[in-house]
Amino acid sequence: MAFDLKKEEDVKEFLENLGIEYRFGCFSEKKPDSCHLLGDYLEGVKKDFDKASKVFRTNCDESNYARSCYKFANYSFLGKGGKQNMDEAYSYYLKGCTAGDSDSCLNGGLMCVSNTPTNVKRPKDYDKGLELLDKACDGNNAFSCYYISGIFIQGVKDQIEKNMQKAFDYSMKACDLGNMYACANVSQMYRKGDGTAKDETKSEEFKKKALDLQDQFKAQATVEFQQGS
Repeated sequence: MAFDLKKEEDVKEFLENLGIEYRFGCFSEKKPDSCHLLGDYLEGVKKDFDKASKVFRTNCDESNYARSCYKFANYSFLGKGGKQNMDEAYSYYLKGCTAGDSDSCLNGGLMCVSNTPTNVKRPKDYDKGLELLDKACDGNNAFSCYYISGIFIQGVKDQIEKNMQKAFDYSMKACDLGNMYACANVSQMYRKGDGTAKDETKSEEFKKKALDLQDQFKAQATVEFQQGS
């Protein structure tokens, strides 16, 4: 049946059929990807965060579906679809990371090294945090590479020594993955000779790359604003 998605009734029918399809794929055919799509459907279309949370959690526990582990961890972190539970959030970020989701590795790492909400006291663990962040970076998570570079640029008192060589390496990878701030840092490092040999030509090259990425970001943001997203 063809749907006219400009008509409200057709849109409603299309979405209902989509929900039926996802439920069948999840509960009858036992497909983990269908279960995750059902969770997204319950979240985005039905706004039923309690049911979405349960679907994501079950799909993570029973099928080890990495993205569902990540989504349930986010729910636990935010208190969405249930009570906020930082220990549970961290546990599910670890599950997602182990299953291969780089965003889970990133968030788990951030929970180890950065400040969490003030109502929850969690001890920092820089060794574990760097391990998780590094895994996210290895999974081509640009922000994670950039974040690690920042740690090594500044160092952490009594925890991590400043290391400009490592900072340069992580900044370079983050830049290659499209992080404009990392490209700006690489430019500065080449200009000053921090963590690498001084090179004015390369400094200008990476400055231009940072500005080009900035222009691309602004253009994309304008398009999304115009489209109402």
